[in-house]
Parts: sequence; C-alpha cells; structure tokens
Amino acid sequence: MIDRRLLTNFDWILFFTVLLLTSIGIFNLYSATYSWSFPGTPIYMKQLAWLGMGLCIALALSCFDYRHLEYKGFWLYGLNMLLLLFVLVAGKTSMGATRWISLGFFNLQPSELMKLVLIITLARYLSLRAHPAGFSLQELLVPFALVGAAAVLVMKQPDLGTALMLVFIAASMLLLAGIRRSAQVVLFFAGIFAAIGGWRLLRPYQKQRILTFIDPEKDPLGSGYHIIQSKIAVGSGGFWGKGFMAGPQSQLSFLPERHTDFAFSVFAEEWGFVGCLVLLLIYLFLIIWGLYIARRAADSFGMFLAAGVTAMFFWHIVVNLGMVIGLLPVVGVPLPLFSYGGTSMVTSMIGTGLLLNVSMRRFIF
Repeated sequence: MIDRRLLTNFDWILFFTVLLLTSIGIFNLYSATYSWSFPGTPIYMKQLAWLGMGLCIALALSCFDYRHLEYKGFWLYGLNMLLLLFVLVAGKTSMGATRWISLGFFNLQPSELMKLVLIITLARYLSLRAHPAGFSLQELLVPFALVGAAAVLVMKQPDLGTALMLVFIAASMLLLAGIRRSAQVVLFFAGIFAAIGGWRLLRPYQKQRILTFIDPEKDPLGSGYHIIQSKIAVGSGGFWGKGFMAGPQSQLSFLPERHTDFAFSVFAEEWGFVGCLVLLLIYLFLIIWGLYIARRAADSFGMFLAAGVTAMFFWHIVVNLGMVIGLLPVVGVPLPLFSYGGTSMVTSMIGTGLLLNVSMRRFIF
C-alpha cells in the first residue's frame, strides 16, 4: 500500500518536463526518418514503445523506498561487472563494437546500466564517508578503483563515449562530496599525464576522431564528413528554421546518423535558433530541478543519488551538443530523452524514476 503522502508529493513538474522532452524527440525522429523506406516498425514507433516501457519502469521505481538501494549498491556493481565481462566473451557485435547481450527480443547494453549502478554505488560510499574536510587522496582510492575497473571494461568493447561518461559522472559526485585542495593539485597533474599516456591506448579510429575534431576539413568525405554535415545542418536553420520535415540536410540524407547521435542537428535545421533556445531552456530547467531535488533530499544518500542522476543528464547533454556543433570530438553519446535508442531511453527513464523517488520521500526521516 502506497502512503497517501507519497501520492500527494508526486513530482508532477519533473514528470511533465521529461514527457515534454521525449515528445519533442519523437516528433523529431518522425521527421528525421520519414523518407526512409524499409519493412518493419518505423523508428519513431519503436521509440514510442521504449518510452512506454520506460515510463512504466520509472513509475514502478517511484513506488518503493530508494533507501533500499543503499544496501544493494555494491551487489549491483558486482553483477554489472559480470555482465560487462560476459559482453567481452560472448557479446553481440555490431559495426565493429561488441557492446550488447542478445536476449532475443531485446539487446541489453550493460555499459548503459553501469552509469546508474555506479551512481548508486558511489552514493552509498560517499554518504558513509563524506566529511567537512573533504576526501584525501587515500580516501579516493576506492572510488577510483570502482570507476577505473568499469571504465576499462567499457573501453575494451570499445566505447570511449560511455567510458568518459562514467568518469565525468563520478568526478561530479566526488566534487560535490568535497576533495581536499592538496588532492586536487595531485589529481590535476595526474590527469594531464594520464591524457598523454592514454593517447597510446586509443584505437586508430578513436585517434582519428580527435584529429578530425581539430581539423575536419582534412578528410571531408571520410572521417570529417559527419561533423561537417552536422554543422551545415545546424547553421542552415538560421533564426526561424526551415520548418517541420523541410530540412534539406536530413530529408535528402546528407546528414548521417540523424536519428541517433545527430538528432539535434535535424531539430536545429528545422526549428532554427528559436527552437534550439526553447529546447535548451527545457533541458536547463531539467538540470536545475534535478539539483533542487538533490538539495532538499531527506538524507545524504538521496542527495548523492539525485545529484549523480542529474550529472548523468548534464554530461550527456553537454557532450552531445558539443559533438554536433564541432566543439567536441564525435564519441557516440546520445542526447538523453531525445535521440533514438532503446537502452538509452530506458536508462534515462530509470534515472527519472530515481529522481521521482527521492523527491517524493523528501519529508521522510
């Protein structure tokens, strides 16, 4: 039986903000894939089905106390690590990457779930160990080990974008918990050396993506094609846009991956600066509201949990938008609640469910 106070305190603002973003995303997918001719269910209908499944999961998650997760974080982490190992041994390969476990009706991507599992695990650790002085370098060894082990397995798939997301999410949560200044200085220089050494660990195509980011015109018909066409689409939208289903870059198929990584480019071409501004303001409100939920959480675990989910949304938005306008290398990070992808949509809706859960139980001590 659900406490009546929980229903009274249901976060309708968060719920309708997420519904608004997903609705805009589905209309955008309809426009981006309208000219496609292939048998089977249309892309936008598949996304609608994933949205329905995600909403059911989010609402179900909001029905139980999130604090039960506090004692299951490390178990979930261990299980997800086993799934990542299974992917490397017997995972499904597509387009040169082995990232999925085939379940027949659904391809599970454990690396996407690891974002949420890592948030839960770190929220548990930080809520127990956080103190006013901040974490020392020695106290950060456990979080570093958790993030590093997961990121290495994800990089093996290979999936640079998701590995970076894990690092960014963890860094955001640790900064919120507090890091001593001496540890920050050491980590800064360690990060520089790690970036230099990490270049040697990148695969050739990953190095090419970074070089293309620096000079996309060097190979305009090869590795630089995606970002050049994306920038053309974004720029051609002008102030008011070309109109719904009237963008030449997308409708004439110049823009690749226009339903996944470059979905925002389609939207920018059709709705212009004004439409992009409205969409970004909605995303900004989602981030601010997520931080507001974290701020008024009933306990420190809920605070770190909500902050971690908000950081996940934030970094996905920043990296994807940076990709499509040429400010960041193309690393295959989707725009949350907007780009096509079953696992991505379900992961985002699970995150939404966790935010709803923390918000609804803010009055329980």
